[in-house]
Amino acid sequence: MHALIVIDVQNDFCPGGALAVDGGDQIVAPINAMMDDFDAIVLTQDWHPADHSSFASQHSGKKPLDLIQMPYGPQVLWPDHCIQGTDGAAFHADLNVDRADLIIRKGFRREIDSYSALFENDHETSTGLEGYLRTRGIEQLTLVGLALDFCVNFSAVDAAGRRFDVVVAKSACRGIDLDGSLDAALAGMTAAGVTLR
Repeated sequence: MHALIVIDVQNDFCPGGALAVDGGDQIVAPINAMMDDFDAIVLTQDWHPADHSSFASQHSGKKPLDLIQMPYGPQVLWPDHCIQGTDGAAFHADLNVDRADLIIRKGFRREIDSYSALFENDHETSTGLEGYLRTRGIEQLTLVGLALDFCVNFSAVDAAGRRFDVVVAKSACRGIDLDGSLDAALAGMTAAGVTLR
């Protein structure tokens, strides 16, 4: 069984959004076209409270893209984005949401960010996705979405670490590339055993 995991194709990560990824909207049609080739479709959705600790607005004197230390390690501070119930948190209007078997919301705990579809950024708190995939008998995963060097990367590495067979379809992803983060992510995914296509 093979699942397509669609990472965070939300308005705030697309052009015009609060944390726009260049070309983020260009992957929607290719992702929709891929859906019929898989046994299951899972969408992830960044879903932050308005006072989330990863927002620069919550830290006096800090600005977006500053790096701070949190109890779970280094944390990039972001512009306020994907706030629960807002249009920015909604999926891109053209994404075929009706095909989803499951929608996993992440980042809803105020005190910890969540890049990965499988774990919060402490790498311990589970989202529940692994259990869902195991009970469905799914062993192969193809990941697409936003952003390649953050949420797609963390999800792919975590999934490979849990012994799933993981492919990242680069043509259906876009990255932020913050200070070389894209090259580092690609190298890290390869080292973790992720297949890049």
